[in-house]
Amino acid sequence: MSNIFLKPGREKALLRRHPWVFSGAIARVKGNPGVGETVDVMDSDGGFLARGAYSPQSQIRVRVWSFDPGTHIDEGFFRQRLGTSIANRYPLFIDAPPQTAARLVHAESDGLPGLVVDRYADTLVMQVLSAGVERWRETIADLLLVLTNARRVYERSDAEVRKLEGLPLRVGHIRGEAGPERVQIEENGLEFWVDISKGHKTGFYLDQRLNRARVRELAAGQEVLDCFSYSGGFALNALAGGAASITAVDSSSDALALADENRALNGLPADHVHWLTGDVFQVLRSFRDQARDFDLIILDPPKFAPTSSQAQKAARGYKDINLLALKLLRPGGLLVTFSCSGGILAEFFQKIVADAALDAGVDAQILEHLEQSPDHPVALNFPEGAYLKGLVVKVV
Repeated sequence: MSNIFLKPGREKALLRRHPWVFSGAIARVKGNPGVGETVDVMDSDGGFLARGAYSPQSQIRVRVWSFDPGTHIDEGFFRQRLGTSIANRYPLFIDAPPQTAARLVHAESDGLPGLVVDRYADTLVMQVLSAGVERWRETIADLLLVLTNARRVYERSDAEVRKLEGLPLRVGHIRGEAGPERVQIEENGLEFWVDISKGHKTGFYLDQRLNRARVRELAAGQEVLDCFSYSGGFALNALAGGAASITAVDSSSDALALADENRALNGLPADHVHWLTGDVFQVLRSFRDQARDFDLIILDPPKFAPTSSQAQKAARGYKDINLLALKLLRPGGLLVTFSCSGGILAEFFQKIVADAALDAGVDAQILEHLEQSPDHPVALNFPEGAYLKGLVVKVV
């Protein structure tokens, strides 16, 4: 096995059991490890620190599998890690109302860096995002079928992060029975079609499950504006919660067509919702110029800042949409606003929204802090896993 030796003083993160080793921390490599090969990480004196997967093209040069020198990285290792992760999710499938979709593996937070697995009914969707998981891809796919009794595994390894690992993008059926590329799920008592082949992420934003339920509670009798609506998760929960009207905006007409299919699937009234295709920034400005106003506005934008280096640039986008939304809220109205950017910390996001309120000329209060659903856990040694931040803000 090849060894990675760190520079003096660069072992502190590993001693805190953080699972990443950056290229700048490495003094030398003993051996010639291949892409995804298992290596031991040593301190500058040769003491063992961790065992992980080597990625020669990534700035994250090693992703840690284990901090125990007695751990062998083999099929048994993945069987145990996957089994534990999956078992931890099963309470989500028996709570009320029932769920037929959840994240089963959440990468670093489940001790499997670079692996994401979401379950949609009898279909698993797997994302392979690191060189280490790529090396064990076939084994992991086999184990997933055995451990879950799912009918099929579909792969969505098309995230841009694979390019940073020097890996090609890949999408398609990988294990089990061939099946449709649209799957029907149940979440919080509502039915949704999920496009596993072309939909965002693995097809659906499972991390917002509890937040969608919260919006349903807030929406009764309200005139709602849902921005970045995608396939209608928030909009349909608001409709089910008794919203007086909903304007749902997304740049993709295909996404909104799917949202309307989901509305019909649940027998929800068509005359209470208006699907609007357009750029959210432009639509918000247009509504401002028309003096439109709303009781409840939802902002769930895509990732503006994947890394902290992009945070300041992304902050301008977050501030603009929050400022415009706050100007469109009636007195006493609610803004439910999110950032899923890993590079935007919760404190910084709150400051952005506070600055937007100041520039909008409104007084506002934070009523609630929102976060990702519990099937997206955050390991204490990997705070980066807390990527989804949300606020419920009231204009007073």
